[in-house]
Amino acid sequence: MSPDRRRVPIGWDQAVDLDRDPAVVPDPADVEVPEALRTTIEAAMERYPDTRSATLPALAAAQEVHGWCSPEAVVQVAATMQVTPAYLSSVATFYDMLRTEPGADRYVFVCTSVACHLRNAKAVYDAIAEEAGAQGLTGVDLREFECLGACDMAPMASIDGRYVGPLAPSDAPELVSAVKEGREVLPGRGLADSGYKLPWSDAHA
Repeated sequence: MSPDRRRVPIGWDQAVDLDRDPAVVPDPADVEVPEALRTTIEAAMERYPDTRSATLPALAAAQEVHGWCSPEAVVQVAATMQVTPAYLSSVATFYDMLRTEPGADRYVFVCTSVACHLRNAKAVYDAIAEEAGAQGLTGVDLREFECLGACDMAPMASIDGRYVGPLAPSDAPELVSAVKEGREVLPGRGLADSGYKLPWSDAHA
């Protein structure tokens, strides 16, 4: 499988619609929002003194419902939060975990940011990508990821939201095989797995 390395969002070279006001906040009365999504967004807004701080969880919730941050999803969030779709789009296009175009239902995001990079993450990613091609893995969004916020378990990956690591290139065959077969990837090495410990934790006890 050849991963999509494109970073430039679709439509960047298209002419701007000058007749459309990007600063319009959608009227909630004109936008149909799924009740469960509205409830989730409103609950997130209540947690912060500045409701805009709920932007990321709100967009993540919309992505969970729609599969990606589609124009419809963005308008639904904007109507609920009473912000402009343009503001939400600027956030959605900045963060790797938010998809602004439809993609695969499953994903393997390999962190290659600073901490993971220093622990050979690029070799881990390359090994997984090569193995994915060899095993014919399809229907999975496999890509390098800027940062997953789990530097202590570097190098690591998020596999359908499950944080797994530290990883080595030698883990690639079993990792890809498990993803392809729908099995749990590297049991016991997920951050939320029972009894999980970093390999070097005992040395600092």
